[in-house]
Amino acid sequence: MELLSCVLLWKLVLLQRPAGTAAASSSVVSESVVKWPAGTQAVLNCQSPRMVWTQDRLHDRQRVIHWDLSGVPGSQGRRLVDMYSAGEQRVYEPRDNGRLLLSPSAFQDGNFSLLIRAVEEGDEGVYTCNLHHHYCHLYESLAVRLEVTDDPLLARAYWDGEKEVMVVARGMPALMTCVNREHLWTDRHLEEAQQVVHWDRQLPGVPHDRADRLLDLYASGERRAYGPSFLRDRVAVKADAFARGDFSLRIDALEQADEGIYSCHLHHHYCGLHERRVYHLQVTEPTFEPPAPASPGNGSGHNSAPGPDPTLVSRSRGHSVINVIVPENHSHFFQQLGYVLATLLLFILLLITVVLATRHRGGCEASDKKAGKSKGKDVNMMEFAVATRDQAPYRTEDIQLDYKNNILKERAELAHSPLPAKNVDLDKEFRKEYCK
Repeated sequence: MELLSCVLLWKLVLLQRPAGTAAASSSVVSESVVKWPAGTQAVLNCQSPRMVWTQDRLHDRQRVIHWDLSGVPGSQGRRLVDMYSAGEQRVYEPRDNGRLLLSPSAFQDGNFSLLIRAVEEGDEGVYTCNLHHHYCHLYESLAVRLEVTDDPLLARAYWDGEKEVMVVARGMPALMTCVNREHLWTDRHLEEAQQVVHWDRQLPGVPHDRADRLLDLYASGERRAYGPSFLRDRVAVKADAFARGDFSLRIDALEQADEGIYSCHLHHHYCGLHERRVYHLQVTEPTFEPPAPASPGNGSGHNSAPGPDPTLVSRSRGHSVINVIVPENHSHFFQQLGYVLATLLLFILLLITVVLATRHRGGCEASDKKAGKSKGKDVNMMEFAVATRDQAPYRTEDIQLDYKNNILKERAELAHSPLPAKNVDLDKEFRKEYCK
């Protein structure tokens, strides 16, 4: 009895051990070095079908226990009984109805032991307790060997190095112990509250436990972003990540400052999944495609199509300063040539204006001189005409006047002689005003 108690205690400890004890902390399942050129979009692939979140559309039929029996180790066994977590129990052989029993509360208390009411000779063999969790893709099994004897004194239980062996007298009940009280077999937790994925980033030289958190993703749809703003706005994971099991991280407009070690942590607390994938991201210089060579026979040694703009953009590490160097090209040459031609045209216009103004002033002066000469001639002729016209009457007229003295005589002569006419040249006055 002491040996049987020790065996049962050992099995209880073995089955109650959490599935993720060996990986209580995230276990590294992959580690790789990825290189992306600066300015492009980097994608760090992180996928796992075990993290796909699907609701229980089968009414809690995702957990099942079944017992199998095989005559000899390694031979094909037969199904004895199975039961789903919804409580449905099914016995495959008609002769076993009422003889093979499972506890109806097995998925509540974690006791999946099989009870045989009366052992028969045909019951000998290896019994296997199989636990399946279809949602978590988990499979656990425990084997027990049953031997039937006619002597009740030989009934005992011992360990053969691989499994438990039970010797039971014919007609006596036998209990095949299978206990597993881990929470995912006994309770239905909210899966969406226990599935989380997060991305970490650590700079070179920083240990893993001091990495900076970038993103937190929950199956419920909640998302949290951390890290510096210059990087937080450029990293993203697809919205349907939990529906597809694809949690790949995208980094837009990759920069030299983005280099470092990135970690994808997958935690499924309900299923006991804890995995970590590590990526060493290296940013290389951007590559420019060389211009295509000119096709032969076109008579030109250069390509007619303009080549790519070799603008060099560099961003210093940790700063948001952009240095842009723009080389001179054909458009810059034509712009400078336009400035020179415009200046030359303006100079020619000014020169033409000065020449026209000078010639106009010289023409005015020449016309004034010519008009003065012609006017002088006209005045002389008019004076001559006036003189001849005025003298004729005085020669023909014979005025006999008797004056007392010479003074009266001069006054009389002045009164009878007309005043000299004043000649005004209107053309000359108009030309003077116009030339001013």
